[in-house]
Amino acid sequence: MLKPGQSVVILGAGLIGRLLALRLARLGHPVELHDAGGPEADGAAARVAAAMLAPLAESAVTETHVVRMGQYALERWPDLIASLEQPVFLQREGTLILWHRQDRAEAQRFENLMRTTTDRLPDLPRAEPVDARRLGQLEPSLAERFNQGLYLPGEGQLDNRALLDALLHELKTLPVQLHWRSAQDPARFATDASVFVLDCRGIGAREQWPGLRAVRGEVVRLHAPDVSLSRPTRLIHPRYPIYIAPKPDHVFVIGATEIETQDFSPASVRSTLELLSAAYTVHPGFGEARILELCAQCRPTLPDNLPALRQTAANVLQVNGLYRHGFMIAPAISDVAMAWLQHDDLSLAKTLEVAVERL
Repeated sequence: MLKPGQSVVILGAGLIGRLLALRLARLGHPVELHDAGGPEADGAAARVAAAMLAPLAESAVTETHVVRMGQYALERWPDLIASLEQPVFLQREGTLILWHRQDRAEAQRFENLMRTTTDRLPDLPRAEPVDARRLGQLEPSLAERFNQGLYLPGEGQLDNRALLDALLHELKTLPVQLHWRSAQDPARFATDASVFVLDCRGIGAREQWPGLRAVRGEVVRLHAPDVSLSRPTRLIHPRYPIYIAPKPDHVFVIGATEIETQDFSPASVRSTLELLSAAYTVHPGFGEARILELCAQCRPTLPDNLPALRQTAANVLQVNGLYRHGFMIAPAISDVAMAWLQHDDLSLAKTLEVAVERL
């Protein structure tokens, strides 16, 4: 538990590191933030992510309590973003799930998984089946290409890079020492009892957290002036289901792949072709889009694919394992960490079933 005004060293300036640095600095703690990369968060999974806030859509591939964390975070993001000086794009226009006729069986499986989740979490909005007419109301540009789908109301997304920039801007106005290109081991600071250490390094902490592994994903960022989509759209496919997340100014983030490897090399030709081909089947306007970036990222993942907090010394706390759900659950994880740090309170962790390991 932190003492009033105690100095804090945070290792890792990705999403969680920046959120916790901001909150602690605002409470009057002197903060020292170290990151192996630069201020643009190059190398961090948060810079590449699509930043979709889609707990029900993710329920097909994750546990019920991660969905609960995501629903909690959906209600927290507006307040967190409103507290920042720089604007950050955030919308909650829902998620659209689509499939081609030949993939109906896979869509039925997906729908059954979501139904199981909403049965367990009755407060979660239920998926709404949509026909061509309803689809035309939601996304007019897709009405002639699809005649069935699912609409998940209330889900959202934000602009990940604008958020990282806005958080950095706030940190520069506070008593925070920023150290870039500064890879550090928590052992360097842990011997100083007057300092509290937060290890938020993601993959960088693999030597200190047994079982932490990388899961690679590949993402394409496009500028597509001929495409108009109002909300994140997911295409169900048995081999390469994709998501398309629209950002401001007709920029789209398209991704899907998950590979169990710690490979930071550029995106493969096969993955790129599959992502672009699938996007083109959703909207032909992607055929004239311009490729802004081909990105590869490695998400920090624990053996059970779930986030966790772990105390390794009286003054050291590790926060890790957000996997593919970083933006979706980050406010929940940061609230759990802050409640523990400020008040030694783990009630929120118990409510959201966040794994916590104490000394």
